[in-house]
This record gives sequence, structure tokens and C-alpha cells, in this order.
Amino acid sequence: MGALWIAHVTVSDEEAYKKYAVGATEAIAAHGGKFIARGGRFVQLEGKERPRNVVARFPDIETAEKCYHSDAYQAALSHARGASERELMIVETDE
Repeated sequence: MGALWIAHVTVSDEEAYKKYAVGATEAIAAHGGKFIARGGRFVQLEGKERPRNVVARFPDIETAEKCYHSDAYQAALSHARGASERELMIVETDE
């Protein structure tokens, strides 16, 4: 089964977050992830609104989780800490 990595983000430091985005993009691609939504238009229907929403598809939930815990992603994440407020989850798909 596939998996979706879903992030809801409010960026407070654009320069630091750009460094995160470069490293995260590389780490996600290295784990077979592909972005399917990245900061586009959205309609908030319930819950806390975050201006940046990102969805990446992975081959399976285990690979998505390995990506998160990888050295490359954690190095990228160090730029996002203190530069954003985020929620991140991995959701298994039916496919």
C-alpha cells in the first residue's frame, strides 16, 4: 500500500525554511517520494489553518517513515525548527 506524507506549515523565517526545503526535497526523492501538492491553493474547512500545505506520495508507510528518520531529512529539518510551526503525518493509502 502507498502512503502520503502530509504537512501543514506556517513559516516564520523564509531564508531558513528555504534551506530546509532544498534538503527535504532531496531526502524525499532519495526515498522514492514524489510531491503531489506543494503550497498551492487550498480551502480550510475545519481546524487550524496553515498557509503552506504539502503532500508527497511514497511507495509505502515504512519508506516514508524511514525518510523522516534519515540523516539527510533530519539535517534538513534542523533548518525548519525555529523557522516554522508544523504538523506532519504519514497516512497509508488504499492503493
